[in-house]
Amino acid sequence: MTKREGLVFLLLFVIVLSAKAQVQTDSTTTKDSIKKNDFVKQLGNGYFPTKILNFDLRYLVKFNQYEGFRTGLGGVTNDGFSERYKINSYVVYGFVDKKIKYSIGGGFRIAPETKTWLNIAYTDDLQETGSSKFLTDKRFFSFFEPRLLNIDLFHKHITSKISLEHEINPKLLSEVEIAISNIRPTYDYNYILDGESFGAFETTTAKIGLQWSPNDEYETTDTNTKIVKEGYPKFTLQYTKSFKDIFNADFNFSKLDFRTIYKASHSKESFSITTFSAGLAQGDAPLTHLYHAYPNNITKETILQRFSVAGINSFETMYFNEFFSDRFATLIFKHYLKPFHISKNFNPQLVLISRFAIGNMDNINRHQNVTFETLNKGYTESGFEINKLLLGFGLSLSYRYGAYHLPRTEDNIAFKFTFNITL
Repeated sequence: MTKREGLVFLLLFVIVLSAKAQVQTDSTTTKDSIKKNDFVKQLGNGYFPTKILNFDLRYLVKFNQYEGFRTGLGGVTNDGFSERYKINSYVVYGFVDKKIKYSIGGGFRIAPETKTWLNIAYTDDLQETGSSKFLTDKRFFSFFEPRLLNIDLFHKHITSKISLEHEINPKLLSEVEIAISNIRPTYDYNYILDGESFGAFETTTAKIGLQWSPNDEYETTDTNTKIVKEGYPKFTLQYTKSFKDIFNADFNFSKLDFRTIYKASHSKESFSITTFSAGLAQGDAPLTHLYHAYPNNITKETILQRFSVAGINSFETMYFNEFFSDRFATLIFKHYLKPFHISKNFNPQLVLISRFAIGNMDNINRHQNVTFETLNKGYTESGFEINKLLLGFGLSLSYRYGAYHLPRTEDNIAFKFTFNITL
């Protein structure tokens, strides 16, 4: 399974490298080079461009524990179709649950100079329970999302939404969204509130998200603004409010989510990255809208049975569905040592990692038919990665210690492979 995904991404990587390696000598070839550079940039943003449609690579093939293989097509129209309007949609199929999921939407550009778009969308799909997505994150793409492979706790949602994207300035992105959702957990779950049991429910939410990168360097032309140097720290903030009785919504609650990323360069090839995340949910929030602290370990008997793919900012020794919180914070530190230049094409890199999480939850007894702990004692794990051993693949080893150390030594160890590819 993971081998198949890795080969797909490897094929794309080989195409990109081939395009970049050609030497240009005349004006016609130079034009071709510009086109190829634009093609590489589009791939880096997660799209395969055509004349009027950019295919979204996120929907080609994925895998999780509920759907099995999930495959389909998605895309968004580009300027060849219209500079003022866009249509975006996707359709996917899960081979285990045997269900089709889809989304259809569109947008209207209000102001080109501030990249202001008014968007609408209708989505019938799954979402991981306990996940909290930032609105502004959809503008940033990752070729490979390792945690998806092991997730098994999802809820179905049918969501209608309207949103407004606005670039306050090139360093400060914003988005506002209003959404109405019909939510059905795929697992046995009931939320008890005021003597009533909810196995399914409706929500009406308003969100506002901000992404601030104060140290990015950019250049502006008559037609475009582009980042020429990525700076740190980066800050993301999002507020969510759920309104009871508006469009038949069942709950009143609010959420505040925050993340900051800081990168410190020690030399040309050695650097450290620190990621701090926090979330707070108040009011009558069901488990679907709380926090899980990014676990990435499947519940299997032996270390080798748990062998899978390490995530980027996930807790490798924390088992899925082991912890939930209505307030939490995580701190992840990664130190990248200078690569070992063994040969021209073999430059593995050692990464030292430490992770910490803390959280808690009020009114745990409202969540019925599920069993979990909170993180009130503080969760710690440390380990290392050796990346780029072969074709972007590497290995990682993590160890769980402290308050949530488990009785069996092997249950505290996570041994996995890593996958790193950049364009």
